[in-house]
Amino acid sequence: MPEAKLKVILLSHTPNPEETVAMAAKLCYSPSDIKSLKSKIEAKDQKVFVEKLVKMGHMTPIEHSSFTFAIEGISRACSHQLVRHRLASYSQQSQRYVSEEAGFDYVIPPIIKEDRELKENFTSFMKEAQTAYNGMVKKLNEKGVKGESANQDARFILPNAAETKIMVTMNARELLHFFRQRCCNRAQWEIRRMSEEMLRLVKKTAPTIFHKAGPGCLYAPCPEGDYSCGKIKEVRKKYGVTK
Repeated sequence: MPEAKLKVILLSHTPNPEETVAMAAKLCYSPSDIKSLKSKIEAKDQKVFVEKLVKMGHMTPIEHSSFTFAIEGISRACSHQLVRHRLASYSQQSQRYVSEEAGFDYVIPPIIKEDRELKENFTSFMKEAQTAYNGMVKKLNEKGVKGESANQDARFILPNAAETKIMVTMNARELLHFFRQRCCNRAQWEIRRMSEEMLRLVKKTAPTIFHKAGPGCLYAPCPEGDYSCGKIKEVRKKYGVTK
């Protein structure tokens, strides 16, 4: 039962995502046919145009670029938060069809990990959960309940800390919203860490679209109001924003 480690991979994305966004935007206003418009866009750097779109808040064309991530080493607690973002597609490893009898990995919250006594209590409970899970599967098997039928009931024992793997596809507009919400200091630490890694990856692929991506306080007052973390200067410094 090793501790799970976060891993985020950008599996695929719309080819030339910023050209695709420019194509979608200019198509709305151009009398040109598709082929000639495509040629004009490919022949010119679209950076300034895409920057203008984002600044204007003309976000519909940005939906035409999408990104697919493979994520592992997150807890079920984290994935429950992730799937609340509804404008996305998800495929998650099943605890029904994938048995955890060989040992489930788990995520330890940093505060618990840093305290020796808390960590010992935590890992001890993980071992107890594993023993209880295996025992439940065995007893169900003895009663003639096999395979996924046994797993689907035994999994009720597994904790939120249990590691999961998931694939996520979001369009660029939804990702911008996701980063505003989940890169925020008030977001739960695990999904914040995951979202920061996702942002790092998409910035390499579509730097203009995601140039100002991040928590909602980077270029405006904190949207959390009375619930603000009170560290807007530190957050902006972290993201290289000097204003």
